[in-house]
Amino acid sequence: MDGTEARQRRPEELGLPHTLSTGQLPAAPEDGTLSVPEGPRVAPKPLGTELSRETALSIGLQDWPVFVEVKDLLTLVPPLVGLKGNLEMTLASRLSTAANMGHLDEPQEQHRVISSNLALIQVQATVVGLLAAGAALLLGAVSRQELDLTTAEVLCASSVLAAFLAAFALGVLMVCIVIGARKLGVNPDNIATPIAASLGDLITLSLLAFVSSFFYKHRDSRYLTPLVCGGFAALTPLWVLIARQSPPVLKVLKFGWVPIVLAMVISSFGGLILNKTVSSQQYKGMAVFAPIVCGVGGNLVAIQTSRVSTYLHVWSMPGVLPLWMKKLWPDPCSTFCTSEVNSTSARVLLLLAAPGHLLFFYIVCLVEGPTVPNDKTFVVLYLLAGLVQVTILLYLAEVAVRLTWHQALDPDSHCIPYLTGLGDLLGTGLLALCFLSHGLLMGGISGPVPGPS
Repeated sequence: MDGTEARQRRPEELGLPHTLSTGQLPAAPEDGTLSVPEGPRVAPKPLGTELSRETALSIGLQDWPVFVEVKDLLTLVPPLVGLKGNLEMTLASRLSTAANMGHLDEPQEQHRVISSNLALIQVQATVVGLLAAGAALLLGAVSRQELDLTTAEVLCASSVLAAFLAAFALGVLMVCIVIGARKLGVNPDNIATPIAASLGDLITLSLLAFVSSFFYKHRDSRYLTPLVCGGFAALTPLWVLIARQSPPVLKVLKFGWVPIVLAMVISSFGGLILNKTVSSQQYKGMAVFAPIVCGVGGNLVAIQTSRVSTYLHVWSMPGVLPLWMKKLWPDPCSTFCTSEVNSTSARVLLLLAAPGHLLFFYIVCLVEGPTVPNDKTFVVLYLLAGLVQVTILLYLAEVAVRLTWHQALDPDSHCIPYLTGLGDLLGTGLLALCFLSHGLLMGGISGPVPGPS
């Protein structure tokens, strides 16, 4: 449903009797008294029952009407969250590799590496915010054949400011986590990347909600949103000068844009799928599960990519693969079923997917209650979708890291964006297929549901 239709619900979807949906009262007999039609009596529902059916999502949307009024914000969420996640995860992966190589042990070198990397993600955040907003506007214009200038300004300013603030907060947090893990003797690859991904989603979404609400409330201020976009764009040369201190970071600044842009394009298709299905009754609850499926897959594949990248940095040099990793396209059995250390970590991560999804599924059911499907058929389909997504991503991670390293490129900066973007698309697509299959199976079991007379 588009436009004003997004704010209108059919009475039968709201649980109202069909007699009320026509806007007419039942006809009265000639004696002037109303009679109750023959049939099963239904006890009236108290008002408290209706109020108790409000979910966290509905309450959130009522608190933030901007998500209802500006539908392109829903399309913006997957590419922006995915792109920002890419920035934080690639930062965490680069810092973890630098820490494992001993580049953060000397104070002067540590300061240079940290400052240049933080400046780099500020440049990337500004560009990513504009690109994500542009992609959301383009997809919205194509699907609805219209483009509103005020909506475009609110979307661009919200995306840039949310990306910038989230990049600063998460960048500082990643630096603290990597340095702390190094001092405690813990491998940063195992903790920094998943924390970056999970907290990145939470912080970016929260900032986007508050920032977009502010700009939407002040949308009549003609110069506010252009000044915000222009101000952050004016700061970009300063961040570039700071990032140039480190040659590896400078290389990423020059040549690391293609993975980010292509990842945004891939994630945008996942956002389009979510935008097309979220308002359909058949896909009710998909908006709640989509971040979980995409987040779990993105976290696990980012951990594996970071570990394999660090492994190659330790045991080889860019452009040269170790003898036991000479095959650029390994068979799936060697990826999951050997005693090699990367295969072992892939098996562990794959085994973590099922209990992780079950835990999050249980939490969703506790919070959302009966508003999301929770029968056994759906649980099986949901787990199957999650496992298929993670299996594909872990295999592609092994292939992508080998191909990237063979081309003398850094897997930390070039592989993670592609894989997490693909994870968003796979996760959203498989989840939509899960809801569709569930509807078909349950419809076949219970028989066709008669429409309103």
